[in-house]
Amino acid sequence: MREMIKAGTVLFKAGTVLPDGLTFDSEPYSPGWRSIEALDGYAIDRKVPEVGWTFFFMAGESRANAMGGEGQKTVHRAIKKILASLKSETSNCLEITGIAFNRFLGMPYATVSFHSRNLQRGIFLSGNGDTHPWKNDKLVAA
Repeated sequence: MREMIKAGTVLFKAGTVLPDGLTFDSEPYSPGWRSIEALDGYAIDRKVPEVGWTFFFMAGESRANAMGGEGQKTVHRAIKKILASLKSETSNCLEITGIAFNRFLGMPYATVSFHSRNLQRGIFLSGNGDTHPWKNDKLVAA
């Protein structure tokens, strides 16, 4: 059974490489994405540095809306919009930061807020696993 999505839920791209010594219980959420069970973003943030990896938090919260009443079906529709709109190859996961149900002209809708996250080895943000983006650049002393 699919876990209820709430603020703090983390979704990973299926096939994301995890370091040795770091395991998560997860279940399929949407094609190509898995939901982490029983751990929120803060808990993962504390576990990842223990194995020498980094769990980047991308600045700038984003949102998606979906029409429908209060419930997980409406939240799932909003998250499907989020997953379809993600274009960044540097991000292999996202964290849900808020879910709000509102009405506009009597029509119910849900707003799902999220931050892109990236789990990788090293401290330099890189979308292709290269932890040193300048490695092939010519360095010149000033």
